[in-house]
Amino acid sequence: MSILKSWAHGALLSTIAFAGVQTAAAEELRVGMITPPSHKWTITANEVAAEVKEKTDGRIDMLIFPSGQLGNEALMLQQLQTGALDVAFLTLGEFANRDPNYGIFLAPYIVQDVAGARALLKGKTATELLDGVSKFGVVGLGYGMAGMRQIVMRGAVDSVADLAGKKVRTIPFKPELDFWTTVGATPTPMPLPALYDAFANGQVDGMQIDFEGTWNTKYYEHAGAIVESNHMMFPMIAVASARRWASLSEEDRQTLDSVVKAHLDELVHSYAQIDADYLDKLKTTDVPVVKIDRAFFGDAVDDWYADWREKAPMLKQLEAEAAGL
Repeated sequence: MSILKSWAHGALLSTIAFAGVQTAAAEELRVGMITPPSHKWTITANEVAAEVKEKTDGRIDMLIFPSGQLGNEALMLQQLQTGALDVAFLTLGEFANRDPNYGIFLAPYIVQDVAGARALLKGKTATELLDGVSKFGVVGLGYGMAGMRQIVMRGAVDSVADLAGKKVRTIPFKPELDFWTTVGATPTPMPLPALYDAFANGQVDGMQIDFEGTWNTKYYEHAGAIVESNHMMFPMIAVASARRWASLSEEDRQTLDSVVKAHLDELVHSYAQIDADYLDKLKTTDVPVVKIDRAFFGDAVDDWYADWREKAPMLKQLEAEAAGL
């Protein structure tokens, strides 16, 4: 072999070896969530992963696991605490089960629309609670949300009396369960994948849902009324395992934090248009869309607040912020 060929061969081997070292050195972060691939939360997670990979020159490779592949939210929180899971997009349910103050964002009519929700999720109380998740062994990265909560029922809805005794699908989230109990309905938690069949065959009479899910999963096919209530926001919190976070460089932590926050803020902002677009689609069906406001629920909303101001003292602080919007 000539000296030139020998040098070229050696250089090639060195390049391959260097590439192998670079690949081995990449930080793989597993990201868990319960939403399916088509959901805006999952789409956002993939966008975050692409930008983080680009900004870290491939040092961080975020692997997205949608649809509860890594378990339900209780299991994912446990995995975050042990370091078996690196990042997750979660509802606030598991945090509220441990500290009722994390349930205050589900206060009925605390905001009227997505713009109000966006402002509160960037406010003082939200920031305090985001920082406070450290006590659960995780690092708070930011808040997102899904669409404003609406109501879909099998039968007609002319007054709150039409909800009395009805089985309404919810998530097992105490503020939400309490709201429906106060309304006089029977809150019925069940996994989202089971909801279409349960609604179709009458196992549940209705659901608290958003317009996006109502259209995409075709719940309207078995509905007698779609109630445009906008009665709650539905926040999401992005968190990282504190153990895994500590292993990242300061530069990579700053990149991950800033990218996640920017994408989540855009996610929240986008739901104003998403809600409007899907409402327009639902109005093309044969199912009547009934618009209601806080007064529809009579004393139920005030009763909920009276109870939850005692359970979650930070609710009063959030109410004061909301009043100033």
